[in-house]
Amino acid sequence: MKNTPSYEPPAVWTWEKESGGKFANVNRPIAGATHEKPLSVGKHPLQLYSMATPNGVKITVMLEELLALGHAGAEYDAWMIDISEGDQFSSGFVELNPNSKIPVMMDHSTAPPTRIFESGSILLYLAEKFGAFLPSYRAVRNESLSWLFWQIGSAPYLGGGFGHFYSYAPTKIEYAIDRFSMEAKRQLDVLDRRLADNAYLAGSEYSIADIATWPWYGVLALGELYDAGEFLQVQSYQNVQRWAQEIASRPAVARGRRVNCTWGEPEEQLRERHDASDLDSATPE
Repeated sequence: MKNTPSYEPPAVWTWEKESGGKFANVNRPIAGATHEKPLSVGKHPLQLYSMATPNGVKITVMLEELLALGHAGAEYDAWMIDISEGDQFSSGFVELNPNSKIPVMMDHSTAPPTRIFESGSILLYLAEKFGAFLPSYRAVRNESLSWLFWQIGSAPYLGGGFGHFYSYAPTKIEYAIDRFSMEAKRQLDVLDRRLADNAYLAGSEYSIADIATWPWYGVLALGELYDAGEFLQVQSYQNVQRWAQEIASRPAVARGRRVNCTWGEPEEQLRERHDASDLDSATPE
């Protein structure tokens, strides 16, 4: 390891300057709203406020999978929350999620309406509401939930750890990249060993565990996350590759990935979704 200048932390840390990096203009050490702006409400009972980051894709994929099964009640409006512009700090958004993170959902089919934030919580809510993608047999259900919570606990090491220091940090720090690359590869190995003898994370049944995990680790395995496929040698995780490619081929997954997406090829984008027919368009809004 190369010698780098050492940093001596002060006795008391204070926020005196931006930290740099891609999201420096919106990062701050306090919570609460920065501006007044109510959230829009569309025609469907389910209202999603999100962006097509991995955590956002979890929910749009889940909703599209539910619709593919024939659950008409899963129709939804998906409103764009641009986290690079600070939309998550609007008064309307903070009212629904005091943690100011996407995604957040409102279910207006209940009285009073139900708010749900945190992606894992939303997946579990939808699975229970519609009776889908969460096995009913207790042992398999517990397996699905274990892997769901594994993903929730592990992804910050991949996103806020590896992804941040490899892609977004203003300077490349060898120690940080080495530390989180090691952890990202360890996590891929955990998945690869699990998927060696199981079609899906909970066993033979596709569940919310896969829907939660694929937008992070599946997309990483396909070389589409942080442009780090070669760096992490993702092709060597053959069982993860098989799983990632199989899920990517599901029509509902392809549809869900487009929602609230404003980058990539035009046919991959759909800034907002307010009707199923919106996804039939070959061009973004």
